[in-house]
Amino acid sequence: MPVRTFKPTSPGRRGKVGPTFEEISSTKPERSLLIHRRRHGGRNAYGRITVRHHGGGERQHIRLVDFKRDKPGIPAHVTSIQYDPNRSARIALLTYSDGEKRYVLAPLEVKVGDTLMSGPQAEIRPGNALPISQIPVGTLIHNIEISLGRGGQLVRSAGTAAQLLAKEGEYAQVRLPSGEVRLVRLTCSATIGVVSNPDQRNIKLGKAGSNRHRGVRPTVRGSAMSPRDHPHGGGEGRQPIGLPGPKSPWGKPTLGKRTRNNKRTDRYIVRRRTAKRK
Repeated sequence: MPVRTFKPTSPGRRGKVGPTFEEISSTKPERSLLIHRRRHGGRNAYGRITVRHHGGGERQHIRLVDFKRDKPGIPAHVTSIQYDPNRSARIALLTYSDGEKRYVLAPLEVKVGDTLMSGPQAEIRPGNALPISQIPVGTLIHNIEISLGRGGQLVRSAGTAAQLLAKEGEYAQVRLPSGEVRLVRLTCSATIGVVSNPDQRNIKLGKAGSNRHRGVRPTVRGSAMSPRDHPHGGGEGRQPIGLPGPKSPWGKPTLGKRTRNNKRTDRYIVRRRTAKRK
């Protein structure tokens, strides 16, 4: 997906870099696969803000994407490649031979008119979903299951892919985009190929209003606040934070502090993403 620059007719367009949408073949979503997205502005049931910087934005509908790919052996025709406002990747509308329609994450090399399939008998080609036991070592994969039958949960953002490194016993070693090497059961499924829209990382919004359209409200630096509002606040003029390390508004260490606390899945991690590479 190429990107395009804009004529500097305004300060907001001077530094803007946006997508060309050349790969989009249809702008009309499938109505049977849409649900309305309710917005809460980051507030809980009591009306209190629990997630900051949320609010506003354009009205959107959620596209029901099939991460499970649980129709083995049934060929599906790629009807269209569409834009999804709720994710960075593009989505593909599949029409199965039995008439059912489903959205899936669009791989990089899949185009309108291709035929995709899931299941152990599927070919090793981009867009097909197979059990990891049937995928050759070294293949690039995405939409990887962690728990059997739950659907893909890993490697779903634009331009990402994991690599299947090895198979041993009941598990396979998969290198994730972060550099982490993780064990995944051979019975879990994954999709062949790289996720579409790799140029997402090159997009520049150009102005604050573009973020507001996405439902993102402004973020204020802690050093610009008063001492009662933030640990970094206070002082005459610009001052250092006066602490050994940066903290959140509630006094918790942040910006680099490791917060992983899931001992149940630690045994599946062969190599952490924070490990130094030799």
